[in-house]
Amino acid sequence: MIKAFWFTFFLCFQLKVNAGTVDTVFMFSAGMQKYIACVVIKPDTYSATDKKFPVVYLLHGYSGNYSTWIVKSPELKKFADVYQTIIVCPDGNTNSWYFDSPVDSTYKYETHIAIEVVDFIDKNYNTLADKEHRAITGLSMGGHGALFLALRHANIFGAMGSMSGGVDLNESKNRFDISKRIGDTLNYAANWFNLSVTNLIEKYKDTKQKIIFDCGDEDTFIEGNRRLHQKMKQLKILHEYTERPGKHNWDYWRNSISFQLLYFQHFFTIAE
Repeated sequence: MIKAFWFTFFLCFQLKVNAGTVDTVFMFSAGMQKYIACVVIKPDTYSATDKKFPVVYLLHGYSGNYSTWIVKSPELKKFADVYQTIIVCPDGNTNSWYFDSPVDSTYKYETHIAIEVVDFIDKNYNTLADKEHRAITGLSMGGHGALFLALRHANIFGAMGSMSGGVDLNESKNRFDISKRIGDTLNYAANWFNLSVTNLIEKYKDTKQKIIFDCGDEDTFIEGNRRLHQKMKQLKILHEYTERPGKHNWDYWRNSISFQLLYFQHFFTIAE
């Protein structure tokens, strides 16, 4: 059972239109034996209704944390209102890559995000607690993490996305602390192959989940995203893939998230 205590900060910003409220909560991770922060963005109607809401889980990138998305993209409060959706921004540590690390037992961020965070949110918020009303996406490290987690937990997430995702870990050898999470490329070569979404996808060719991912045409991860797109075409996995002008930066991600949230809203609406 997840124990939790609340340090809730209602960051209510008065905008020209109604905007959601932002809670910062701390939940206990049984897997890692520590409290971990999480941002929860609620629609402005949340407190005035008994309605239950769909949830989008939004993962940060390398060197980020639970607050990165709401600080860099405060318009998420408006999107929560427009789409009547709860947006959850968990903490994946600065460099977890969202794995249960096979070489460091203190890093269990797959279990934390996919099991502990989802369980906490469903128990403490008015959610539609089924995979048809849950989606997960993220940027860069979080893009890989979102696809990785959703594929491995299809009973939890019905839709997934990635923005500028580092979907082929081999593109990042000796970078971004990946070797600290899964081992070096010589002695743990199998981890680098098996844990890369570009290879993992082969095990899930029959998935019925909804998939959207995109990347800027000047992004450092563009080739890996192109390979993933081509492999998914070969495997006949239905998905939406887009390349837009852009680099690996917040100008691109702030634009991208608006498209992905619209895609998820369509998925939630069809499920109802």
